[in-house]
Amino acid sequence: MMTTTLPFEPQTRPFHLMAKPSGARCNIDCQYCFFLSKEKLYPNSRFRMSHETMDAYIRQTLESQPDGEVNICWQGGEPTLMGLDFYRTAVDLAARYKRPRQTVLHSIQTNGILLTDEWCAFLKEHNFLVGISIDGPKELHDAYRVDRMKRGTFDSVLAAYRRLQAHGVEHNILCTLHMANASRPMDVYRFFRDELQADWMQFIPIVEKETTADGRTVAGPRSVRAATYGRFLCAVFDEWVSQDVGKVFVQDIEVAVRSWLGLPAGLCFRNETCGDALVIEHTGDIYSCDHFVEPQYRLGNLHETPLLQIVNQPAQRAFGLAKRDTLPTFCRTCDVRFACNGGCPKDRFIQTPDGEDGLNYLCEGYRTFFHHIAGPMRRLAMLLREGRPATDIMQPAPAEPTGAAPGRNDPCPCGSGRKFKKCHGSA
Repeated sequence: MMTTTLPFEPQTRPFHLMAKPSGARCNIDCQYCFFLSKEKLYPNSRFRMSHETMDAYIRQTLESQPDGEVNICWQGGEPTLMGLDFYRTAVDLAARYKRPRQTVLHSIQTNGILLTDEWCAFLKEHNFLVGISIDGPKELHDAYRVDRMKRGTFDSVLAAYRRLQAHGVEHNILCTLHMANASRPMDVYRFFRDELQADWMQFIPIVEKETTADGRTVAGPRSVRAATYGRFLCAVFDEWVSQDVGKVFVQDIEVAVRSWLGLPAGLCFRNETCGDALVIEHTGDIYSCDHFVEPQYRLGNLHETPLLQIVNQPAQRAFGLAKRDTLPTFCRTCDVRFACNGGCPKDRFIQTPDGEDGLNYLCEGYRTFFHHIAGPMRRLAMLLREGRPATDIMQPAPAEPTGAAPGRNDPCPCGSGRKFKKCHGSA
């Protein structure tokens, strides 16, 4: 039974439930994958979502969500291992169960290996958004994204990507950043933009955790280094803001714009709190988050407890609020906290400069990036508030007015509202 202290009305508050129909099963063997080990949670499982579970997932998701757009999202492992007929049934069920004022958005995240022309025709027919994983040019992609024989997968993935393009399937690129590619931002970004003609991309930092002999948690050898991650995002931003505004959409930049506009980030690890992006395993088990598929974060099973009750239970609300409430003092007083909010809790395993636990491993990179883009972001936010196109930011900034330069305590001419000495005055 729900308590009366929850800060929302269950039928009006949307949430995201990502399905893992094939569990941790995958047809390739990415060296940094954090999810393949999850197969240990289900020994002797066939790792195939049953029709009964698929029906319950789709029906209860649509029943529980408010009117408007509802995302039916499939991920893995590798979700295409379920076969095309599985998704034909899923589309039929969604059409059957949706309410008149609901619009179903279908999406799938895949390595692309199994995408044939038949697959692509289906995805196009039903307006699927396809996320396809590519880590950059061949030598960078193949560094870690290998098959079971340790052979690179780039050629197969590129063929699948071209097939998606040929069929006009809406798609975006998910690129993980790690030791092999993070030091080459322009090679990666320009390959996506120029060679693949991609117009939507997201960069996901790989942070593998290891435990030392003395019990400390440290980043593994394939992990992106925090400083390198920050420099990567800065280089991509500089290219984007000078050439690609309105043509290429980079998730980190799009989310940052929202933060500078004073809006919720719209992305769990950038929001102040989380807990609204859950995962359903092939068995119907539901977990707090994709990165917390562990026994202590199992919230229940769809066949035993109604979805709405699972999502709204106090344990999940506490999980989401902990993202905000466990921030160290160093984060609480940070000038870019509004854009970062401490990052994902899974990466909070280092100490602050004054020795407090709970700092995000990527903090240095976040601070570098958000400080680097602060000036352009203020200008971009100002353009959007004035109803002007974002592309105007690619024009030279307006010249300072003639006459005496602003004093150090005068308002900065950029429109930020800050004193000149606190803004551009220190440049």
